[in-house]
Amino acid sequence: MPLHPSAPIVVLTGAGISRESGLHTFRDADGIWAQVRIEDVATPEAFARNPRRVQDFYNARRRGLLSPEIRPNPAHAALAELERRWAGEVLVVTQNIDDLHERASSKTLIHMHGELLKVFCAHCRFTQEIRTDLSVEDVCPNCGRKGGLRPDVVWFGEMPYHMERIYEALTGCDLFVSIGTSGNVYPAAGFVAEAGAAGALTVELNLEPSAGATLFDRSIQGPATEVVPAFVRDLLAGAV
Repeated sequence: MPLHPSAPIVVLTGAGISRESGLHTFRDADGIWAQVRIEDVATPEAFARNPRRVQDFYNARRRGLLSPEIRPNPAHAALAELERRWAGEVLVVTQNIDDLHERASSKTLIHMHGELLKVFCAHCRFTQEIRTDLSVEDVCPNCGRKGGLRPDVVWFGEMPYHMERIYEALTGCDLFVSIGTSGNVYPAAGFVAEAGAAGALTVELNLEPSAGATLFDRSIQGPATEVVPAFVRDLLAGAV
């Protein structure tokens, strides 16, 4: 039976959807964590121990994201089109810290791991957008203290953002789609079981089967720029 045209949908996206836009993934053999130790740049302890090194790492990533050649790809565009044309709610939950979903015009979006183009003050929790390099000498415009501004990115050992809203959406959706994720990182890796237990149809779109591929009702392999637009076309045509 085709999905009802007003059925709520939750889409989880991971690094695989942005790889074809030119951004490196984390866990591939040639990914970011094969080149830099997590313990050195992506934990609260790393920031306390060597904030300059952490800032340099994220400054380089921010500059890369803002390079003219990095743009949304057809997979990002297809999800934005789905949101525009689907009668029910389409919530995109992304593990990515880039802004490619926003650039593609997605509106109903949760960055569960934070955003590279934002910083917050560890002293007063003030958050602001940033498109330049961040320095350990920078002063928070809200509290006036320096040394506390850090990327608004969820590091290892920290709680992802908006989990209550995410779980509420998972238990209320009729379709859960996972795109470009490894299936190794929790809590996101557990979303398929959460949605499936609530009765949702679960679909994985990935370059290759993830670690949790057998948990999905359907698994479709191929580049995100091909399989995501094709799946969205089928969905809008009532063929899913």
